Amino acid sequence: MPSTKSSFVEKVLGRIDVLDPQDLQSFVERLARERSFLETLFNTVEDGVLVADANGRIIYLNDAVTRLTGYEEEMVMDQPVSRLLPDVDWDLLQAMDRDGGQGVVRREFELSYPKPRFIRLYAAPLDGEAKGSTGMALILHDATEAREQTHEAIESERIQALTLLAASVAHELGNPLNALSIHLQLIEREVRKLRQPSGLAKRPDEPDEVNDIAAKLEKYIGVAKGEVNRLDYIVTQFLQAIRPTKPSQKKSSLNDTIEETVELLRPEFDNRGQALKFDLASDLPLAWFDAAQIKQSLINLMKNSMQAMTTGGELEIKTGEAGDGVWVSLTDSGGGIPQEQIKRIFEPYYTTKKKGSGLGLMIVQRIVRDHDGRLELMSHGGKGTTFRIWLPKEERMPRLLGVNTEDE
Repeated sequence: MPSTKSSFVEKVLGRIDVLDPQDLQSFVERLARERSFLETLFNTVEDGVLVADANGRIIYLNDAVTRLTGYEEEMVMDQPVSRLLPDVDWDLLQAMDRDGGQGVVRREFELSYPKPRFIRLYAAPLDGEAKGSTGMALILHDATEAREQTHEAIESERIQALTLLAASVAHELGNPLNALSIHLQLIEREVRKLRQPSGLAKRPDEPDEVNDIAAKLEKYIGVAKGEVNRLDYIVTQFLQAIRPTKPSQKKSSLNDTIEETVELLRPEFDNRGQALKFDLASDLPLAWFDAAQIKQSLINLMKNSMQAMTTGGELEIKTGEAGDGVWVSLTDSGGGIPQEQIKRIFEPYYTTKKKGSGLGLMIVQRIVRDHDGRLELMSHGGKGTTFRIWLPKEERMPRLLGVNTEDE
């Protein structure tokens, strides 16, 4: 149901050419009062509210934005968003706006000026689900305190978490261990048969029993190996959650790390009937990261994509260079993430899966942060989800936001 204010404005605009001067003046005065009311409202909220036009130029910001960034309104008005927020990928936001449909972007980054802050950004098109580009609304939430409290809570509750994790691990390991036990017993029985001499000469028309038994053994061993791999993955996940290690960073190839990860998971993609599509930059420079930890992050994201897609789904993997770093994006063809879940999916133990641990995305986020990188999430209703990891090409140093004096 349309609001009374929207209906009033639409009615007036529909007959604006026949309004007399007095009615027109009343209409303008009412619009001015509503604008004043909205500005007062926006300036009382703690979150920064910023609006950019289709070209990425700032056309509105509230008082909270100036407090967070240290820039006064007159310094950044009508300037590109990239000047105020250099870590925001405007091209990515604009592409989502042009595509139309229900879309929202959530990402995190750090500001060093006027003081260190951890910012959580939400962005959505001004025109809702319509195609074309009219601009974006950006909400800047100062999550510095929440982040610090989260770290303190994790440290203080580590012993309790270990107890809960031990119970979870015991439960998750139960079924694989039972399967291993059963198949090992079957192998043992078959081995006994091989050791028992028949005492009879084999006739030419008799089947080769030894080969039959060997085939059975191979089958049983294959099942056992699969369960062992599953156990290894579960244990690794929980160990990384409770015992984080500092990344051992060095110059590495992101494309090579992606290819190694894909080869590890390709049989699982094939088994699910899901396709992989690649668009890897051929001249991608080396970046500064721990290959083993980034591989673990990619495994977690790819497994999430597998579970989000049905048979016949497709995961597209791209790489590229942006600013002083490189990036990899993973776009699945699943149903997307509901907006009400966007804010919670990185929380420990939060999961929408029946057998999920709720730790996978938390581990990815922590690994990327430890690399001074950025993790971006874009979910398009009915069109799937994109996760993008950005990693620096060099070891990063503290950076201050400068002022472009030529534009002043």
